[in-house]
Parts: sequence; structure tokens; C-alpha cells
Amino acid sequence: MSEGFPFAGNTTVHFAHIAYRMEERYDLRNPEVNYFQSWTAEDTMSRIEEADVFVCSGLWDNALLERASKLKYIQSVGAGYDQFPLGELKERGVLLANASGVNQNAVAEHAMAMILGLNRHIHICRDNQNKHFWRGMLGDLTRREDELIGKTMLIVGMGAIGSRLARFAKAFDMKVVATKRDPSTVAGPADQVVTPEKLGDLVPEADIVVLTCPLTPETTNIVDAGVLDAMKETAYLINVARGQCVDEPELLKALKSGSIAGAGIDHFWDDPLGEESEFWGLENVVITPHTGGETRLYEERVLDILDENLSRLWAGNSGLHNLIV
Repeated sequence: MSEGFPFAGNTTVHFAHIAYRMEERYDLRNPEVNYFQSWTAEDTMSRIEEADVFVCSGLWDNALLERASKLKYIQSVGAGYDQFPLGELKERGVLLANASGVNQNAVAEHAMAMILGLNRHIHICRDNQNKHFWRGMLGDLTRREDELIGKTMLIVGMGAIGSRLARFAKAFDMKVVATKRDPSTVAGPADQVVTPEKLGDLVPEADIVVLTCPLTPETTNIVDAGVLDAMKETAYLINVARGQCVDEPELLKALKSGSIAGAGIDHFWDDPLGEESEFWGLENVVITPHTGGETRLYEERVLDILDENLSRLWAGNSGLHNLIV
């Protein structure tokens, strides 16, 4: 058992989330530990002192640490961890692990759904369905639905999500090019992988540009006016990364002018997207409310990481899966 970490029967796990049913799903596993869930910031604050283990994300508040006298291990529900005070956690001896990898399949599927939907004009069909309008056959080739075979997908960020998406693309007989900080570590199938500074060399040949990269100072506004101007008029932009990876005013300009064919967007600079945003009214845009990684399996995958890490701690191993500090 890791030094200072309680035995299973004496371990209390505090789940904190406004929507995910962590306690309910954990109960089905018949765990040896004590556990409960809080659903609001107030309840979380009032019960944090009971926790040896804290499973949370959006309900984190740095003030919780002053009351969390028993806390030994935090399991983030998401891959991001910028909300946590890493230095203070290290000083207090509190371990932090994230949930990197739990949504790689979900987000890759979401990107592929957007690609297929836009390419086959499913969003337009849905709009026509709401109008009770049956569109006839089209003689104009530029207005018809298209196929993916032989097209080029550019994946910006060939990590776990990007690698999974590349496999999907290959199943549709697409060419895959990608960027990655260290191309030698690419796990998924790709015809060409370059470092991020060479992104501009790949953009003009891409039929679909997909953002699967993490948000960093280097990827903020990585899709700017220069990238958008270099894209084909028939190309689509798919963003299942963070909204801040795209220069939104420039994207809006490109979509309204028709200099690119359209976009699928799962996250914006403002989350949620404001009612007054012009993006809502664009026919060539598919918007999803940051749900790319949210599926019926999400809780189970987070709980898998939690159980694995608890087993390691009880065995005396503090080298946790997805350990941050």
C-alpha cells in the first residue's frame, strides 16, 4: 500500500459532477470502498473533508484544498487539468491523474460523423425535412453530395484521437496526412506526417482538415487567415479540439464568403455559444454543443482508470496511470 494511503475498506471516494452519474455506475461494480456523489459546488465543499479520493472536473475549486485534510488522490474526469494548482498539490503530497484516452474513440467517431454528414449533406436534408421539402435530382455537380474515397484528410494533432480517426479514414480509402510534434511516435496509419511548423505545406492538398490537437500556446489560432486562405473552396474544416485553436472571425468570414465549403464545430471560444452568434444561421455549418467525447460509455472508462489506480495505490505503487503530479 502506498505510504499514508488507507486500506480499501477505509477509503472514501467522493465523486463530484453536475451531470455524470458516477456514483450510480460505480455502485454496479460492488466496490470495497466507501463512496458518494455531490452534484453542486455547495455540496462538494460541505463534504470534501470526507474524501481520501476525489473524482471531479468542473466542480473543482482551489478553496477545496483547505478543507480536504484527508485527500490523497484526485482523479480528473476529463483529460484537461489546467484548473488544478499543480504546485500546491505536489507540496501537499496529493496525487493527480487525468482521464486522457477515455474519449479517443468517441471523439474520433464524432469527427467522422461530422465529415460524413457534411459530405453527404445530411444537415441540409434535415433542414428540408423540417420544411417538408423533397429536393429533386441535381444536374449541377457542385451541388451534389460527394464521396470520401480518394480524398485527402489532414489531421492536425496525430495523438490518440487523431490516430483513431486515421484508421476510420483509411477504411473509407482516404489518403491521410498529419502533423505531430514527434512524427516518429505516430501510432495510427498515415501516408505522411510532418512537424506542426510544416502545416502550411499540407493544407492546400487537403479536402478535409480536422483538428484533434490539444490547446497550447502553439495551437491557439493554429487555423488562422493564412490556413483558411490556403484551403480548397471544396474543403471542410472539422474542429473536435478546442475553439481557441481557430481564429473565429476569420472562419466566419471564410464560411460566409464560400472560400471553404463548410465546417463541423464542437467547441467555440465562448462555451456555450451565444444566441447572437452568426454561426447559428449558417447552412454550411454543423454545430454540436461540445459533446464529442460524451457517450454512454464515458463514466465506465473513467471508472476503469480509477479502479486501476486504486489497485496500484493499495499495492504500494504511486506510479498511477495518467499521472500528472
